[in-house]
Amino acid sequence: MSGSEILGVVKILLNYLGPTLKLFGFTLLYSIPLGMVVALLKMCRFKPISWLTNLYILVMRGTPLMLQIIVAYFAIPMLRRAEGLPAFLSDFLNGIQIQGEQFVFRAVLFAFVFNYAAYFAEIFRGGIESIPQGQYEAAAALSMTKMQTFFRIILPQVIKRVVPASSNEIITLVKDTSLANVVAYAEITLKAKEQMQNYSSLVPLFIAGAFYFILATILTLLSSFVEKKLNYYK
Repeated sequence: MSGSEILGVVKILLNYLGPTLKLFGFTLLYSIPLGMVVALLKMCRFKPISWLTNLYILVMRGTPLMLQIIVAYFAIPMLRRAEGLPAFLSDFLNGIQIQGEQFVFRAVLFAFVFNYAAYFAEIFRGGIESIPQGQYEAAAALSMTKMQTFFRIILPQVIKRVVPASSNEIITLVKDTSLANVVAYAEITLKAKEQMQNYSSLVPLFIAGAFYFILATILTLLSSFVEKKLNYYK
């Protein structure tokens, strides 16, 4: 490929950096709070809730994300054709637009959020359980409620302890966005594959790899900055 052709590919991929970052950002926005909720449900003393939560985590972590994306994308069209569904569910499914970029994005986002929430849940659970029991007892001695204890005493320490592991998951997430091309979500990898076919060259894929490398490097630097800022606990 000539220099002008490479520059043209770079410009095309830059145009689709937005959808990649959109998927990355919304996945973090929803999966981190959901992961905290799932972690608390797993630690629930009511066994049926704990078992169901464990099953959810096992399924999400035990099956490929690409498979989950495909299932999320094809589930609604297949359910529409299913017979014997309750009327309210059938009406709900028929009201969902199953064509267009918006549906593709929502299906992909659904899979990403529930997949990453399972991983974040285990990270948060480990952080919560690492806090010494004496801190809960000290907070109780100060007449603090359970909510006050969790948000003022426990959560700040948990955040500090889970930053390294969470950073790894976040960096993995930015690379996993490339899996969305399996359902033709218009992101960097999909466009790189198209340009590879147009030019019969692997160079577009190397350019896409450079994009992911730069994003991962930026996230690594940000995570290091956050860790240093949280060193006031030492």
